[in-house]
Amino acid sequence: MTLDRASGRLIVWFSLLVGLLFELMPVPDTIVPFRPDWLLLILIYWSMALPHRYNILTAFVMGTLLDVLLGAHLGIRSLAYSLVIYLIVLNFQRLRTYSFLQQTVLIGIVLCIYHLIVFWLQFLLDHSEFSNQLLWPVVSGMILWRWIYWLLRRIRRRYKVR
Repeated sequence: MTLDRASGRLIVWFSLLVGLLFELMPVPDTIVPFRPDWLLLILIYWSMALPHRYNILTAFVMGTLLDVLLGAHLGIRSLAYSLVIYLIVLNFQRLRTYSFLQQTVLIGIVLCIYHLIVFWLQFLLDHSEFSNQLLWPVVSGMILWRWIYWLLRRIRRRYKVR
């Protein structure tokens, strides 16, 4: 493995670590319902950009790590991340050719699927109730997708991540 390849992988794993830290970062109670899924958005970008390298296994590992750090039931987010990233990897060539508005809508659908899977699993395990606040992160994720995509793409091109 050359030094360029190793540094590219380190950049990707560093961005995933930053996404994990953003997931764990404390925020005011008024902002909590609108907190976007930082880690999932970053995983979606890397699985669209480099699906042969960052795919379902990466999503499963990061989801398990997030479950452990959040103290949630082990496997809820890892299963949801894996299913969502599977959908992205399955259609990555189509997603790349879509316009930015179409991509944003599809990212919103994928984020909605993620939140519904997490809700369904939590309902089965804890009998949690559905609330309208469940889908606010979908809206904030759709709004932030443009900037996350732009930032990670610049990083990928500048450091020649392959």
